[in-house]
Amino acid sequence: MIKKLKIKTGDTVRIIAGDHKGTEGKVMRVNLEKNKAIVEGANMVSKHEKPSAKNPQGGIVKKEALIHISNLSLIDAKSGDATRVGYEVRDGKKVRVSKKSNEVI
Repeated sequence: MIKKLKIKTGDTVRIIAGDHKGTEGKVMRVNLEKNKAIVEGANMVSKHEKPSAKNPQGGIVKKEALIHISNLSLIDAKSGDATRVGYEVRDGKKVRVSKKSNEVI
């Protein structure tokens, strides 16, 4: 069974643990099976690639690596601080709510 995650593609997050602690960026992709996400500009790794039609030069390429969801915290748009995420039913719809400002995300 795959658990529903509270962080989604397009959210602005802050890394709260690990080597890249304090880095902020936008979530580019979420991997539900591994409970991990790729954050733009964070957790950069060097990868060696063979020459191909897409990359005829080959060589060392910098790219973002996956980060576990537990090491990410959503940024509240109103205050700019890290916040937790909750769910509420408002106007008959289930919406994500910032625990800090109590506003819809």
